[in-house]
Amino acid sequence: MRLGLLDMIGLAASLVFALPLANYAVIRLVAGEVALGAGLLVVAVAMVVLPQYFLDPARIARRLLSGLLPQQLRADSDGTDSGPKSGDDESESADAAAVDGGDAPK
Repeated sequence: MRLGLLDMIGLAASLVFALPLANYAVIRLVAGEVALGAGLLVVAVAMVVLPQYFLDPARIARRLLSGLLPQQLRADSDGTDSGPKSGDDESESADAAAVDGGDAPK
């Protein structure tokens, strides 16, 4: 997972609140209050994991838009069009042959 500057700031802000809560949860677990300690530990982990993996607004918008677009307008994960348009294969081979200095097939 690649994090940009704003993602790193968001992760740091989540950790500022989640680490003390996790510390308190571990103290409660060691003290014998298993239900409270485990519950707080789950909340602390969720504070960090949910925004990073499940609540990414850009990813949600991308999935929503790709589901609404017709198949011809959808892009693959690498950013290229999903299917060739009519006549693209012939023009690409002609361009490649012209660059190499050979004659283009017709």
